[in-house]
Amino acid sequence: MIWDQLTSLQIGLLDKNIPVVLPMAATEQHGPHLPLGTDRMIGEHFANNLENIMSDKVLILPSISVGCSDHHMDFEGTLSLGHDTFTAQVTDIVTSVLQHGFYNMIMLNSHGGNQGVGQVLLEQLGFAYPKAHFVLATWWHTASKALMDITDTGPGGVGHAGEFETSLMLLIAPNLVNKEVIVQGDNVKTFDWAEGDMLRGSKAGYYRTMEEMTPSGVYGDPTKASEEKGERITKCVVEALQNIVTDLSGATKY
Repeated sequence: MIWDQLTSLQIGLLDKNIPVVLPMAATEQHGPHLPLGTDRMIGEHFANNLENIMSDKVLILPSISVGCSDHHMDFEGTLSLGHDTFTAQVTDIVTSVLQHGFYNMIMLNSHGGNQGVGQVLLEQLGFAYPKAHFVLATWWHTASKALMDITDTGPGGVGHAGEFETSLMLLIAPNLVNKEVIVQGDNVKTFDWAEGDMLRGSKAGYYRTMEEMTPSGVYGDPTKASEEKGERITKCVVEALQNIVTDLSGATKY
């Protein structure tokens, strides 16, 4: 079910143990070949596929389409919220949902820059509302093992506007993918312990702006992307999200 497609009366009649999903995304540069709304479209793609499969067992909220993207501000078109603003927005939306009696919340994240503040939100909300259940699900982490069987690129290949995000956009909105300018990313190497991508985490965190990581804004290898991979990625991630929703549905309210 889609939250804002229901009436107030319909929301009031729902079983309150239904998990509620809040997609959290970003509006930022994705190299020369992908649109600014890539993260939002990908997050909504997963949420809509999840809803299509189990429509009466999950409730999808409107997306937060601007996230924490200060590290992308060197590139035109990027929009960004400060951590405090983003935290306040998520907290206010979640609090509204809880006030209507729901208590199973899933924050579905599709932007790397939201991960740190997302973890803080998870801990803050969990402490503030001990009778509710909170989950932070960043899509590439939810099915990381299965996704490793899909990638054809080595370390650094599954990154920003790289193999996976481009594959998903070829599936979701191929008309918005500028195929003529797809090139391998200009990954700038740093310390060995700081190297990583979406599937292969670094040994230690190290801050760099996206322009410092890659002057082109592409970190990874989108030349290995395909619509078929987008379909396989979707299947893996949606199955993982189904498991989370099913488990939460059976969780009792404390």
